Amino acid sequence: MNRVSKKRAKQRLKTLAEFRYALRRFLHFSEEAAAKAGLHPQQHQLLLQIAGIPDGVAPTISYAAERLGLRHHSVVELSKRCEEQGLIRRTQNTDDRRFVELQVTSQGGQLLQALSLDHEHELYELAPQLIAALTQIRAFQGAKRPRLARDARERGVIDEV
Repeated sequence: MNRVSKKRAKQRLKTLAEFRYALRRFLHFSEEAAAKAGLHPQQHQLLLQIAGIPDGVAPTISYAAERLGLRHHSVVELSKRCEEQGLIRRTQNTDDRRFVELQVTSQGGQLLQALSLDHEHELYELAPQLIAALTQIRAFQGAKRPRLARDARERGVIDEV
């Protein structure tokens, strides 16, 4: 690897590290904000996914599981805890009783609204750092599709790890 390639590789790593750091700062902020509001971070995320569901999509346990990256049974338990706290309502679908639909209550909506305003402010503060890193990441590739590490190794661009 020549000197220019090493410098470019180092810059890529720095950029990815900065991007990851900004994301982690936001996630840490989000977790702390949820805790201060008396919620577990996953409860906050469940409320957000239910309230922010696209038109025409049913707010089911399955939908929430996919959006949260959790297993179905985990979201069942999470939704039960949220219901016990008065944050959501769980109802069986009238057409197909196998499906449980979720709805944010007014109490859950008020908490979510307050958290969302705080999150918007934090994202506003982090936006320049995130945008700069993303812009730089895109500049590394130009309009080309990013190469997978395996493809790069096969071409001899990088060594096996």
